Amino acid sequence: MISGILIFFLFLGPLVFFHELGHFFFARLAGVRVETFSIGFGPKLFKWKRGDTTYAFSLIPLGGYVKMFGDDPLSTEELSDEEKKVAYTHKSKWARFWIVFGGPLANFVLAFALYFFLAMGGEKVPEPKLGVINADSEFYSVGVRTGDVLAKINGKDIFNFDDVNIADSKVNSITVNRAGEKVELQADFTTEEFQKQLMGSVTQLKAPLFADKNGNIFVVQTPAGKITSLEEVKASENEKSYRLTAVDYNISGLGVWDPENRPLNYGESTEFTAKGSEILESLRQEKGLYPVELMINNVSLGSAAGEAELKKGDLIVAVDGTDINSFVQFRDKVQSLKEEKPIELSVLNNEGLRSVTLTPKMTEHNGQQVLMVGIESGIVGYGRMVEFSADGFVESIALAYKRTVDGTANVVGMFKKLIFGEVSVNNLGGPIAIGKAANDYFNMGLSMFLRLMALISINLAVINLFPIPVLDGGHIVFIIFEIFNRGPLSRKKLMYAQQFGMSLLFLLIFVAIFNDIKRFLL
Repeated sequence: MISGILIFFLFLGPLVFFHELGHFFFARLAGVRVETFSIGFGPKLFKWKRGDTTYAFSLIPLGGYVKMFGDDPLSTEELSDEEKKVAYTHKSKWARFWIVFGGPLANFVLAFALYFFLAMGGEKVPEPKLGVINADSEFYSVGVRTGDVLAKINGKDIFNFDDVNIADSKVNSITVNRAGEKVELQADFTTEEFQKQLMGSVTQLKAPLFADKNGNIFVVQTPAGKITSLEEVKASENEKSYRLTAVDYNISGLGVWDPENRPLNYGESTEFTAKGSEILESLRQEKGLYPVELMINNVSLGSAAGEAELKKGDLIVAVDGTDINSFVQFRDKVQSLKEEKPIELSVLNNEGLRSVTLTPKMTEHNGQQVLMVGIESGIVGYGRMVEFSADGFVESIALAYKRTVDGTANVVGMFKKLIFGEVSVNNLGGPIAIGKAANDYFNMGLSMFLRLMALISINLAVINLFPIPVLDGGHIVFIIFEIFNRGPLSRKKLMYAQQFGMSLLFLLIFVAIFNDIKRFLL
């Protein structure tokens, strides 16, 4: 718990510091007197003064602020000529624009710097491993198989999915790593066709983790101790020997598991023999083990699952009397109801097997009406991390620029969908969601932690540029209005605008925190 809080502060601190540093830098450049530079809000825990500025760390670490002399447009206090020279409101519109824009700009610069550092110094990135390749897909027809790792496209090396940016109009060859060997496949895709097939193939592979009714977790390995994805195990039609090993770890904190870089605490092992395609039924019938994705990781407040008193750790092993082996099967069973009507679940825990009847609720999700039970799966993804670095200084700059631009476009696109109702507000996350993500990525390695920091830095920059009064974007809008108004807006208009902005901001904060409570605390 304590380490998780420290990681959250380690993650958030630089984002807040650089944002406020951007405001501070341009304010001092314009000759504005900065009275306070604070990391955090509320009562000051400790502070020191240098020159005209008090530097402080405050109690609530979810942000920060730079207080500039004369930055209150509603103030009626008369300033002397000397005071006007260092007052924010008496600077030119251009100077005030840069002071306001300096915060978001600093966050964009921080994201670029992080991406540059990762590209130049080397980073561990997810291996470009393909998920399930269906037998009726075009990828399958050219020889691509589940679990293949992209190595080359048209002879160009591929180290991670960020490298799949094809300048050629056609894809004629695909080289993959399969079971330690390179396999070159001939293809005849247009770039658009290849990208479409790739998007459908980059599905999350699952870790071969299983749970029993008591919540004990086991991993399936080869006799030599090798671990691969559950999909690759299931793809084998031959009877093979496997090792079943107890592991000691809180699987809800794994997210995506890399066995090589994040070894678990392994316990006793037993050997068994099974066909890969029949391994799920074999473990169910002979060992009483079920895929961890059938284990409930969280139950939403006010949901059908909550009303039926389902709890974290319960295993959902059958629906309406039919055994299930994946969360997708469970989801499909629920959606096949088409309307709100009862469904019977077989639920297993340390008290034994019981039958639970509940009625899924029709809920809007990503702009569509879907039936929801209100549970989060205990699914654990599988993925290896591999070393990658750009080829020199110039390529590092180009890659950092591209990632920053692409990240900004993705964030703007996401908020656009949110504003136009294409994505539900339930997807908004608050400090708890950010803290959980920071801890998960920290556990995956420094590279992924810094990548997430760069992405959230871009998020912070974009959010602050929203044209909402009290945010930086709102202040920029006021400056633009001054140009057309040929002078400052009236005190009455400014007061109404700030009240509206505060109300809207508090509403967004409330929704984000409420979503956090539903996801993680209930």
